[in-house]
Amino acid sequence: MNLNPTRRFPSSPGNRFPEIDLVRGFAIAMMVVYHTLFALVFAGVAEIPVTTGFWKVFQLATAALFLGIAGVSLSVSASRAAKYLVGKALTRKFLWRGAGLIGAGMVVTAVTLIIVPDAPIIFGVLSCLGVSILLSPLFFRFRRLLPLAGWVVILAGVLALPVRGPSLLLPLGVYPTGFSSLDWVPLFPWMGVVMLGIAAGDTLYPGGERAFRAPASLSAIPRAALWPGRHSLLLYFLHVPVILILLSLLVPGFVQGFLAAISV
Repeated sequence: MNLNPTRRFPSSPGNRFPEIDLVRGFAIAMMVVYHTLFALVFAGVAEIPVTTGFWKVFQLATAALFLGIAGVSLSVSASRAAKYLVGKALTRKFLWRGAGLIGAGMVVTAVTLIIVPDAPIIFGVLSCLGVSILLSPLFFRFRRLLPLAGWVVILAGVLALPVRGPSLLLPLGVYPTGFSSLDWVPLFPWMGVVMLGIAAGDTLYPGGERAFRAPASLSAIPRAALWPGRHSLLLYFLHVPVILILLSLLVPGFVQGFLAAISV
């Protein structure tokens, strides 16, 4: 594989890289699998150890892949935007994008506070990604330090795991005793994964273009296979309601178990 940053290879039609969409779509598929299993366990109709062992690793790998590929995509987007935007205009682009995702995360939190008040989604993956994008103009100014900084953030998050503190520190990776959430993705360590993704994007796609020759098979990937990766935010919002509807129709006792679980 040629990773010489002085050489460029053409991007795909529509200025999208199918390999990025494909990996992002795979992360969405992993998320659907995990949330389906979690819903079955939550409703009490299946006994699957989703919080330990293999499935816990699967959950962490899903979050890492989703945030890592988001960082790669952010690198490509920033490199291309820098060709026609400078200064405050470039910064505003990512401030607005980050704020939009933070707002979406707040909507998810509000809904789960109503439906599952004992374990709502507090600072979930959308919030973490939104804040990371909000801070990305700072990251772009120190791109050479991102690999080291990313690992430092990850290590800090791991070291903070046993630390207890007030709920105000939840975004930073510190939580109070008795805290429970369906999805908690704090900045430490997960922002570090986004930072490493940006660093990987800078290496693989310097200037927003490939630094390697893509396999010819990429051009043969059906558009339908790339669709999930190109509409990941939409699918993030829709996949849980769709899962619940399908399980309600296909799994006996699911509705009763789910309603009993959220009414506790």
